[in-house]
Amino acid sequence: MSLPVLANLAVFAALLFALALLGRLTLAQRIMAGLGLGLAFGFALHLIYAGAPGVIAATTDWAALVGDGYVALLKMIIVPLVLVMMLAAVISLEKVAAIGKVAGTIIAILVGTTMIAALIGVGIANAFALDARGLTEGMREAAETTELTSEYAGFADLSVPDLLLQFIPENIVRDLGEGRDTSIIAVVIVGVLLGFAILAVMRDEPERAAGIRRFVATCQAVVLRLVRMVIALTPWGIFALITALVASSSAADILALLRFVAASYVAIALMFCVHLVLLSLFAGRNPARYLKAVWPVLVFAFSSRSSAATIPLNIEAQVDRLRVPAPIANLAASFGATIGQNGCAGIYPAMLAVMIAPSMGVDPLGAGFIAGLVGIIAIGSFGVAGVGGGATMAAFIVLPAMGFPVTVAALLISIEPLIDMARTALNVNGSMTAGVLTTRFVGEAVAENAPPETIAPT
Repeated sequence: MSLPVLANLAVFAALLFALALLGRLTLAQRIMAGLGLGLAFGFALHLIYAGAPGVIAATTDWAALVGDGYVALLKMIIVPLVLVMMLAAVISLEKVAAIGKVAGTIIAILVGTTMIAALIGVGIANAFALDARGLTEGMREAAETTELTSEYAGFADLSVPDLLLQFIPENIVRDLGEGRDTSIIAVVIVGVLLGFAILAVMRDEPERAAGIRRFVATCQAVVLRLVRMVIALTPWGIFALITALVASSSAADILALLRFVAASYVAIALMFCVHLVLLSLFAGRNPARYLKAVWPVLVFAFSSRSSAATIPLNIEAQVDRLRVPAPIANLAASFGATIGQNGCAGIYPAMLAVMIAPSMGVDPLGAGFIAGLVGIIAIGSFGVAGVGGGATMAAFIVLPAMGFPVTVAALLISIEPLIDMARTALNVNGSMTAGVLTTRFVGEAVAENAPPETIAPT
């Protein structure tokens, strides 16, 4: 290990220790401190070692031990959290009609907002005159084209029925081990089915009901305690993740595709505004107070680029700060990690389709083109993985369905991390918006069935 790398790691360790001295601050304040330190340290590495990429790579490899290790811990608790929360949600609602009303409303909001996001993506791509014919394919992107086409080839060949069939669990053990891209939604389905089975047993054998409720409550308490332990590590995880991201980013790649980056962020910002308008109109939420409540969650989603890894923070924010009943929060966060992702499954594939359309002889402003695109995006938004690369998966579902090539997805690979951060934050905000709106629309279904402690914020 070279002397510059050792010096960098010494500074990295000192900054980690500095974050530990901020224990008196709130978690949100420490997260922001970690974000700021990561930006500053990563930018310093990028400037100082611009001519020594090996030093940056060696330094970020060690930073990844903290950052990726933290994300790994979050991913570790996703499956048990989702499974236990689904069981608790179904048991607390008790009535199948109430469960169907809540789940149906959440899914309708997620898919509906994704359709709005697709329209925004179409409008912004046209406003910025984005055109895939203006992109130049370099050696790096050419290699990525081959790799991505191979990785996602299966999705391009799936029909809509086949795609929906992917959600049904055929091997519980495999899905509990996240062996498929659609494992999270499969675990949700397993949890709901187990919940229905438990309700049937409680109805047919009432003497077992109290024991079953205690068992599920105990499992929930243990999993939530584990979640709190991992969440406490967030400031250090975000510091390491941002350091690695900023230090290894290529300014040349970003500048070359600056128009697409700018257009993407404008579209994402507009969709955030749509969320705030919906929350204000239909749930009476003050936008400033809402953003203050969810800011730590959005910061983590932005840093980790994983909707699935953000599920624990998502649920906690909904229940503790947004006063969303726990059953609704569980369903909204879990569904939102794999259904109707506004950024990855809505805006991104819509913008790519508009960019490709002129080269295929299609009018990107044509009503038929837009209607077909939005419809395909709505269907394709089911089951998109809530991890880094989910947007690429969505593109490989939507573009072939439109009869378009997928090469452009690889041409943009060099700037993916930069845009994917904001897209992930939008995805997570969409799931929290769905939770709040569902509480406003069908909250009485929960209030009639759930005990008081699952409704009041903790």
